[in-house]
Amino acid sequence: MSSPIKDIVILGGGTAGWLTAAVIAAEHCVQQRSEKSFSVTLLESPDVPTLGVGEGTWPSMRNTLKKIGVRETDFIRECDASFKQGTFFKSWRCGAGDTYAHPFTIPHRYQEANPALWWRETRPDADFAESVCPQASLLAGDLAPKDITTPEYAFNANYGYHLDAGKFAGFLRKHATTVLGVRHLSTRVISVNASPTGDIASLETDSLGAISGDLFIDCSGSRALLLGDHYGIDLVAQDHILFNDTALAVQLDYPDPQAPIASATLATAQSAGWIWNIGLPTRRGVGYVFSSHHVSVDHAEIAMRDYLGSLAPAEITKNLSPRQINFQPGYRAKFWHKNCVAIGMSAGFIEPLEASALVLVEKFAGFVAEELPSNRTVMDVIAKRFNRKFSQQWSSIIDFLKLHYAVSERQDSQYWKDHRLRTTQPESLRENLARWRHQAPWHHEAVNVDDLFPSASFQYVLYGMGFSTAVASTDRRSQNKSTDWAGRLFAESAAQQAKFQQSMPSNRALLDKVVEYGFQTL
Repeated sequence: MSSPIKDIVILGGGTAGWLTAAVIAAEHCVQQRSEKSFSVTLLESPDVPTLGVGEGTWPSMRNTLKKIGVRETDFIRECDASFKQGTFFKSWRCGAGDTYAHPFTIPHRYQEANPALWWRETRPDADFAESVCPQASLLAGDLAPKDITTPEYAFNANYGYHLDAGKFAGFLRKHATTVLGVRHLSTRVISVNASPTGDIASLETDSLGAISGDLFIDCSGSRALLLGDHYGIDLVAQDHILFNDTALAVQLDYPDPQAPIASATLATAQSAGWIWNIGLPTRRGVGYVFSSHHVSVDHAEIAMRDYLGSLAPAEITKNLSPRQINFQPGYRAKFWHKNCVAIGMSAGFIEPLEASALVLVEKFAGFVAEELPSNRTVMDVIAKRFNRKFSQQWSSIIDFLKLHYAVSERQDSQYWKDHRLRTTQPESLRENLARWRHQAPWHHEAVNVDDLFPSASFQYVLYGMGFSTAVASTDRRSQNKSTDWAGRLFAESAAQQAKFQQSMPSNRALLDKVVEYGFQTL
C-alpha cells in the first residue's frame, strides 16, 4: 500500500479528459520527463463524440491555460473562441422582456464599501449592475475586455471565454501530447481488472490489452464507467431542486459574417426553462434547456424555433435539426473512491447556467495535480478531503443556480411557481434569502478562501431580479461612509463606463486583430 503514484490513467477524452491530462502533466510530467518517473496516459474511444453542451468558461480559465503553457493567441485562433464577460439575463424576473446583467468584474471600489447600502436610495430607477460596475457597458455594447496592445491574459475588464468545445478538446489533445508528454491511446475499454485490495489494477482494452496504472481518472461521461458502473457509487439526484433535465442544441451561422459578437452569454427565460445564446466568431451556439416534466420536447422545440426566428431568416433556420441531450441533474455521492477519481460528467452534471461545468473540471483537475498523493498509503486521506471539499462546492453551485429561479416573480407557468416552493429550495438557500432581506451580501458571505462565488455575484442576481434588502442606518455607519461618498462612487463608475465605451474595440474587431496579429506576450 506504500507504493508510489507514478502512472496516471485517464479514461475518456473530450474537454474534461484532455483538460485534466494537461493540468496534471503540466504540474508533474514536464519537470520529471528526464527521469521517466511519471506518466499520464489517456484512453479515448474512437467513436465517442464530444458532447459540448457548455461552451462558456469562467475567468479562471485564463490562469489554467497560462499554467499549462498555452498561448492565448493560439487558443483563440484554433478554438473559434471569443471573450465572455458575464451573463445577460432576459425575462427572468417577470417574463416580459426585463433584463439584468451578471458581469465578471466586481463593483467599483467594492473592497471599501458595500454599494447595495446606497444604490436603491440614491439611484432608485437605475439598474444595479449598470450603476456599480463599469463592465456593464461592455456587455451592453458587445465590446471587448481589452485591446490588441494588452498582453496575453491581462485585461482591462475581467473575462472568460466562449469556445467551440470540439475544437477545444482537439487543441488540448495536441498540446498535451506534443508538448506535455501525455500518451494518447485510441481504444475501447471492455472491462476493469481489480486488485485483491479492491483498487483498479488495470483497464482491459479491445486492441491493446491491459493498461495498468496507480491512479485512474474517470472522464467517461455520464455513464461513469469506473466510479459508477464498476464501483457502484450512486448519483445523488438534484431534480427536486433544479428541474431541467433535457436540452435541445443547434449551431446557427450568422446571417451577416460581420454581425456583432455578444460579450456575454445571453440567457432568455422561457415557460419551462431558458435558452442560451453563445456568440463565437463564426457562429452562434443556441440551445433550450428545460424540464421535461413541465413541457414536452415538441413544445420546447416550437419555442426554440420561435427564438431562432428572431436571430436569422427562415431559410437559414428551417433546416436546422436540434440535437436532443437528456441528463439527470445530480452529482456522485463520492468523487474519489479507492484509486479512482471522477472528473467532468462522470462526477455529475446540472444545467449549464453560469457555465459551472468547465469550472468544476478546472477545480477537480487542479486539486488532483496539486495534491497528488505521493503513495497509495496517503491516497485515502487525500480522497476524503477531496470528497468533502467538492461535495460542499457542488452544494454551493446548486444554491447559486437555484437563486436565479427562487427570486423570480414569474406567474405564467407551473415551472416558475414550483421553483418558488419552499419544499424545492435547499435549507441553506432559504436561510440566506431570509438573512438577505435584512442584511445585504458583502464580504461576510465568504466561508472558504476558494469559495466559487464572490458576494458580488449574489448582489448582481438578487438586485438584478428586484430583490429588496431593508437597509438600516447602522449598516451605513458601520462602514463610515456617507451618502455624498456613495454619490461620488456611482459617478466614478459612470465615468469609467464612458471611458470603456470610447476606448474599447468591439468583440469582433479585437478577435479579428488577434487572428491577424496576435497578442503581445508578457
